Amino acid sequence: MTGVLPVTLEDSTKIVQALLHSGKEYVCVMKLHGDVEETPVKKVLAEFQDQIYQRPPLRASVKRQLRTRRIYYIDFLEIDGRNVLFKVGCEGGTYIRKLCYDIGEILGVGAHMQELRRTLAGPFTENKNCVRLHDVAYWFLEWQEKKDPNILRKFIQPMETALALVPKIMVRDSAVDALCHGANLNAPGILAAETGVTKGAMVAILTLKGEAIALAKTLISTEEILNLKHGTVATLQRVVMPRGTYPKVWKSGKAK
Repeated sequence: MTGVLPVTLEDSTKIVQALLHSGKEYVCVMKLHGDVEETPVKKVLAEFQDQIYQRPPLRASVKRQLRTRRIYYIDFLEIDGRNVLFKVGCEGGTYIRKLCYDIGEILGVGAHMQELRRTLAGPFTENKNCVRLHDVAYWFLEWQEKKDPNILRKFIQPMETALALVPKIMVRDSAVDALCHGANLNAPGILAAETGVTKGAMVAILTLKGEAIALAKTLISTEEILNLKHGTVATLQRVVMPRGTYPKVWKSGKAK
């Protein structure tokens, strides 16, 4: 497998869960085990464009239990003999190897995944965000010699880049340190919220400067958030900002 692979460093490892559940896009070469015309191949591919059931393959890192995954689109690109080239956009956690196997079963000839390239992972795309590993090695050696932080920026992006597709809630500066200490997000600390936030969704809590504070799970929708004056809006799942980044303006509740 080749293509897009987001790599997190230091505190940014705390937002991996946001990337794991984000959508993916792949370009795949599927090898058929028998001869099939182009028309039935196109027809069967189209049948998988929806919610599908999958059981992870034997060589998987997760429990082999039946689960659902959504195929957002699956586009036939080319067929050459028994090699079929297609592009698929899917929910995170979809096994393309298993998808090829299932397609082969329906075609009646069998199939396996020959080659796979990930062209998109969440907000990261092959053409826009990626760098090659030998470029990283070169720039890192250059940074070791010159100690210029601008060199690191050529291949290291802010963790907020990975949260580009996650719904966001912006909070007051006075609420930041309390959140860094694990307090849940309450209505008085909120200044703005993106539209379309649903109850139970994962959201990113940001400062007014766009700095990531934490990932949280919402208890109410956007409309309710904007109208709520008091009460808890979201429960924290993962704090990513170090304590003390913003001044403490909250009371711990301890007796003097």
